[in-house]
Amino acid sequence: MKHVIALDVGGTGMKAALVGADGELLHQARRPTGRERGPDAVVEGILDFAAELRAHGIRAHGEPASAAGVAVPGIVDEAEGVAAYAANLGWRDVPLRALLAGRLGGVPVALGHDVRTGGLAEGRIGAGRGADRFLFVPLGTGIAGAIGIDGKVEAGAHGFAGEIGHIVVRPGGAECPCGQRGCLERFASASAVSRAWAEASGDPDADAADCAKAVASGDERAARVWQEAVDALADGLVTALTLLDPRTLIIGGGLAEAGETLFTPLREAVRRRVTFQKLPSLVPAALGDTAGCLGAGLLAWDLIETADPSVETTDPSEVTT
Repeated sequence: MKHVIALDVGGTGMKAALVGADGELLHQARRPTGRERGPDAVVEGILDFAAELRAHGIRAHGEPASAAGVAVPGIVDEAEGVAAYAANLGWRDVPLRALLAGRLGGVPVALGHDVRTGGLAEGRIGAGRGADRFLFVPLGTGIAGAIGIDGKVEAGAHGFAGEIGHIVVRPGGAECPCGQRGCLERFASASAVSRAWAEASGDPDADAADCAKAVASGDERAARVWQEAVDALADGLVTALTLLDPRTLIIGGGLAEAGETLFTPLREAVRRRVTFQKLPSLVPAALGDTAGCLGAGLLAWDLIETADPSVETTDPSEVTT
């Protein structure tokens, strides 16, 4: 059975799958990234994991994977297949595509940025299915973005497209590790809400999920913290939609798990701010933490279709998640 390897590398864990031509997840596996062992060990762990997936495919399906797709964090040169930099993994200029191709018997390998790869999956088979233009914004430790155009995600001239978390929404505000002050992710990321609520509540262990629960229960301090984050997020999103004019705006990440506690005030805050702009559909992400792995599988199948247009694969809307 023809299949591909899909691998999503995170700061603490790796998610992987073998994906069939009909989109079926034939095999799934997880393991720690092992970053405490250093960057060289992390790379070797990725290669070993991929080799194990290839061996499983041969045993279970009678042939090796036809291609592989890998999503990694940090700065990624997708055209050259190089993982240029990842602070949380400690690597620089790793020729990951070439290393994986060598370990996997020379099959084609696609390397993608984790957020853009997750956005690809959300756009094709998740919350943005059917939208010709979408913006995917996950709210986690930081804030990033993926710009979707006609079923593909735009990386930009230098691989930095979609970095909405570094739009300045509060000039002169909190210093950001990027070197600017007042960046969106310093006010509206899950980690920013956690910091603000820990300070406001006096509980150093309180986090964004606790703040959302307190908002739902009517806590006025929590409501103020939450609204400040929502307002900052709305300012950043309106800047983005003014530039990009997406048809669908997809919000994911840990903060989106608050559901309507986030989406009801956020939709209203965005609506209040738009003037001439067209208001996009503002929806929660649908694929959760599987988005990166599913997107990596789509990248791999795209490679095969590009190399051999006669290969028949499923319509993206039919992919089984």
